[in-house]
Amino acid sequence: VLDAGAGEGQYRHHFARHRYCGVDLAVGDAAWDYGKLDAIADLTALPFRAAAFHAAVHIVTIEHLREPAAALAEIARTLAPGGLLLIAAPHEWEVHQAPHDYFRYTRYGLAYLLEKSGFEVREMRAAGGYFRLLSRRLLNGLQFFTGGIRWLFFLPAALLLVPPALILPLLDPLDRDRNFTLGYVCIARRRA
Repeated sequence: VLDAGAGEGQYRHHFARHRYCGVDLAVGDAAWDYGKLDAIADLTALPFRAAAFHAAVHIVTIEHLREPAAALAEIARTLAPGGLLLIAAPHEWEVHQAPHDYFRYTRYGLAYLLEKSGFEVREMRAAGGYFRLLSRRLLNGLQFFTGGIRWLFFLPAALLLVPPALILPLLDPLDRDRNFTLGYVCIARRRA
């Protein structure tokens, strides 16, 4: 299993019964420990032979790639025909790991990139709907109160924002379209 954009390898334990290979460029967060990665490499030029892996995961990484289509094509190259890719891509997220944060994805843009790169989309699901997104935004609002004198307002803001943020996800079943979402989780298959 190739973990393309593994960060610190936080998904390694999910693949204890498989040969796991974590790869990252190691520029996302200066405080992270990239020492347990199997390779430090650009995802557009992976150091593996063609068809080396049977599956790949690419979790909340695609937004950090300057050339996402090239990276997806390279992941496809390293997958055996029929190999599966699990990808999670953000749609409505805050800027993170700046300055390496470049894109956000709709379901249509993600499907286009995957298909262009040699995959067929098997399943795509929204990661929550409007109410889960609203809940996340309320909790993100607390970040505003973490600097300087604003710390004085953190507790009152938390008392105001956290209770509705805990209740709002319960309303998510009301949003059938899921056009307002945190992102998308997709399973794609490498075409033969």
